[in-house]
Amino acid sequence: MLRIGAATIACVPDAAGDRHPLDDPDDAAALARYATALADRIDQAIPGWIDRSVRRVMADQGIAVDDAIAARVADVGRAARDDGGRRVRALLATDIDAQAGNPLAVLRSLVPHASAVLASAGARRVTRDEFSVRNFPDDVYDLTPASFADVDPALHDPGLLWGAAKAHVHLARRRREGRRS
Repeated sequence: MLRIGAATIACVPDAAGDRHPLDDPDDAAALARYATALADRIDQAIPGWIDRSVRRVMADQGIAVDDAIAARVADVGRAARDDGGRRVRALLATDIDAQAGNPLAVLRSLVPHASAVLASAGARRVTRDEFSVRNFPDDVYDLTPASFADVDPALHDPGLLWGAAKAHVHLARRRREGRRS
């Protein structure tokens, strides 16, 4: 058992009805709950993250956010939510052994939505550290989140719980296969 705050993680799953034969049913159900909770919170967080990201860079550069830019930010936030929310849900509904990537990678892929607004508003590229330049070369405004909490502090616990549950199910599968002790 793993305890994080008030939550306890036992074993965990993928989408109900799509359970792996080696998964404990209770573990599978728990993983599905954590995945749903994370997806719901990500869906809620994306528009606000886009808005805060754009407004922060613009404020740092002394660029006013007029009504037209505010409307564009809202539109882009909704588009990012529709795109990212759909992709996160599809990823989390995929069996853990078949998942290509993770929810944070999906969120990172949404940076161009905010970057487009900044570019059209005349924002200048920002100075970035060597790691950011090498790993996120197209993120000229340094918006790429390093963690779920960088998108929204409310994503920290759901992200941690889902990650721990996924790891638990993964290790339990390997043990049942005789590949881990």
